[in-house]
Amino acid sequence: MCGICGFSWQDEKLIRRMTDKIHHRGPDSSGVMAFPDMSIGNARLSIIDLSENGNQPMVNQHGNLWIVYNGEIYNFGEIKKDLSSKGYRFNGHCDTEVVLKSYEEYGPDCLHKFNGMFAIAIWDNNKKELFLARDRVGIKPLYYYYKDGRLIFGSEIKCILESDHVQKEVNLQSLYYYLGYEFVPAPDTMFKNIYKLRQGHYAIFKEGNLKIKKYWDLKFSSEILNEEEAADRVFEVLERSVKRRLISDVPLGVFLSGGLDSSTVVGFAARNYGQKLKTFSIGYEDKTFSELPYAKEVSDYFGTEHNVLMIDPISPDDISDSLYHLDEPMTDLSSIPFYLISKKAREQVKVCLSGEGGDEIFMGYDRFKAAKMDSYYRIFPRIFREKIITPIIMRLPDQPQKKGAVNILKRFIEGSLYPLEVGAMRWQYFLSSGIAENIFNGTMRQNISFTPFDPIYHFSRLCNSDNPVDKDIYVDIKLTMADSVLMKVDKMSMATALEVRVPFLDHEVMELATSIPADLKLNRMVTKYIFRKALKKNKFLPDSIIYRGKQGYSLPIKNWLRDELKDYMVDLFNTSPVIKDNFNSGYISQLVDEHVALKHNHNHILWALLNVGLWYKRFFM
Repeated sequence: MCGICGFSWQDEKLIRRMTDKIHHRGPDSSGVMAFPDMSIGNARLSIIDLSENGNQPMVNQHGNLWIVYNGEIYNFGEIKKDLSSKGYRFNGHCDTEVVLKSYEEYGPDCLHKFNGMFAIAIWDNNKKELFLARDRVGIKPLYYYYKDGRLIFGSEIKCILESDHVQKEVNLQSLYYYLGYEFVPAPDTMFKNIYKLRQGHYAIFKEGNLKIKKYWDLKFSSEILNEEEAADRVFEVLERSVKRRLISDVPLGVFLSGGLDSSTVVGFAARNYGQKLKTFSIGYEDKTFSELPYAKEVSDYFGTEHNVLMIDPISPDDISDSLYHLDEPMTDLSSIPFYLISKKAREQVKVCLSGEGGDEIFMGYDRFKAAKMDSYYRIFPRIFREKIITPIIMRLPDQPQKKGAVNILKRFIEGSLYPLEVGAMRWQYFLSSGIAENIFNGTMRQNISFTPFDPIYHFSRLCNSDNPVDKDIYVDIKLTMADSVLMKVDKMSMATALEVRVPFLDHEVMELATSIPADLKLNRMVTKYIFRKALKKNKFLPDSIIYRGKQGYSLPIKNWLRDELKDYMVDLFNTSPVIKDNFNSGYISQLVDEHVALKHNHNHILWALLNVGLWYKRFFM
């Protein structure tokens, strides 16, 4: 696991600065190479083959292909055997050398052979051609700056900003989308002219031209109709996926929230690891946000060595540090807890498995249930819903606990007001039309297009299925998971030099899930139906874990914004240039007052603005 970077001209001092900027991703070693037409760098975190044989940049035996690579290819041993039969010779047992020689043999088609997570850059010094690629689902990030025939790339934006060619400017359209989605949808970032290479894509840069091509997509087909067969195959493919991710030459553990996904990963890891497994959990004093009793139950069930981190109210420094590593604002409330638990885990292990992806592929989020409930709710006449039910529900005061009947009901009504075509993502969008009409000042309004759901519509059109549930899953995986969930996991873990592996996002697991009909994933109001059945059938987890609802890592941020962080938030809003230049300060003050008085829960928009202010301070001031 590493950090990579490079650019399309020769400058050894700059490539060293860029590599140093992402040293946290790979503190074990670093290397650079500067050619007349390309400079490349790598910061290495040694996981497999700890010797110098795995150092990068790495060159092939002919001296024409050079690679910098970030990731893990779990089936590299099988690929290595195939290449050896074709006459290739290997110096060590690291997967970097396998990736390089696979490209030498197969070109871009090598990507179809890899099972794993990766961001790859290979420079062909004979052809003067750069190959860039990102894994199928976007587990590993890859950014690039491209303007006037000049290319700069990196695992993180901060290293790209080291170049004097990059002018730091806020992308105002991205800022608008961020307030609704709480992340910036790809391919854009919060910086003008800096982009994300999309998941499942590769790029070829030659003679100043950049061409991008998709090499993989998720396809839906209801092939496995038998419920028993589906359950058996889900169980088998998940165990194979976890076993693949246990390969390591360094200590390994598992994040355990106490939820269904992480508990399943712990179970498979515990029975295949061959030694006592370390697990890591987060807790809060506010028990409505804490899952510690469930995590302890699972730890006891599988006999793991369990470690708990209790989180107090976070400080502005915690927020600022996480934003620095995220590179751009992202208000997933689990980001900071994930950063803190990664730091704790890194004291004992170098690799952790995690349960991300299970809620997307097997439909575990409440928003999927909300979309189904909405189909029944719409039986009521529209005028009755909008003129009577909505005003009554929205006048109810916010409750301090995480969920609760009132909070759930209000959130359901908020989401139901959006267009039906938005699907389940209606409950994952947080910039209401009322706030959007009032929060931006005149300058901002002139520079943005008020098209809130274009990113959703884009992916909805690309889905090969007309089934609304399939479209919801597709959009979730292509949009939210790639640009929010996985960015959070990579950046927060790699900030502490910890590699995180996500078994649910093995492409074989995902392709199996999309071959199972939607009604076996969301059966009536039971989320993850076929997944739960697979675990129940094999008596794999206690029923209390199999049938519990979704909670996940989070923070009681809405309460902290009313108390511990309130004064800091207000001061930041009054002094931040990016807030003052683009937003209506009087209206923001109104939102703060309503939130503090428990009249409305505005934590999403207030937390988003606070993060923008801190991000701007860290990167622009």
